[in-house]
Parts: sequence; structure tokens; C-alpha cells
Amino acid sequence: MSTRTMTEPAFLVLTALVDAPRHGYGIVQEVEKLSDGRVGLKIGTLYGVLDRLAADDLVALDREEVEQGRLRRYYRLTENGARALEAEAARLAGNIESARRRLRARYAGGAA
Repeated sequence: MSTRTMTEPAFLVLTALVDAPRHGYGIVQEVEKLSDGRVGLKIGTLYGVLDRLAADDLVALDREEVEQGRLRRYYRLTENGARALEAEAARLAGNIESARRRLRARYAGGAA
């Protein structure tokens, strides 16, 4: 598994694939929903992220389907991807807890 820092788009793409394989536009829609509209992936960005995640064996091509004459590639989360997502979620949760602890101490007038 890569030691690269996980970007927010990569984190959201992996999260979008937890429950089902999705095609590119489906991933874009799911990422927008997961981020409450804050993150809107452009197609070029999405496929760059998918290429890096596939190179690191975090996602894989699930299948290809032709819909209305257009080829759709569906991607799925791999077991390595699920483990990487879980590790990143734990890392982020630790950072959030540290920030909250320090803010509570600040508001209480003490040191963190």
C-alpha cells in the first residue's frame, strides 16, 4: 500500500465506493452528496484520482456496460482500499479529537 497522504477527493471517492460499484458520473454524484455539495469533482480530476487509486490497488475496474451507446466503466473498492479508508478515517478522527480537546482547553482558560 502506498504511503502517500490521502487527498480529500481520494477519501471521498473511496467512501463513495463502500456500498456499491459505481461509474464515473455516479461517483461524482455520490461525492457531491457525501460532501453536502462542497466538493464537485471535475471529470479530469476524477479519472486522475481513480488512476492513482487503481495503481495503489485501492480500487479496481468492476465491469463495463454500454448504456445508450456509451461505454460506462464501474469501479469497486478493493480490500486494500477498505483498509486504507478505515485507516484514514481513524487518522482524521484522531486529528479532530486533538483539535476539540485543545479548543475545550482554550475556552476553559487552561492549556491543552
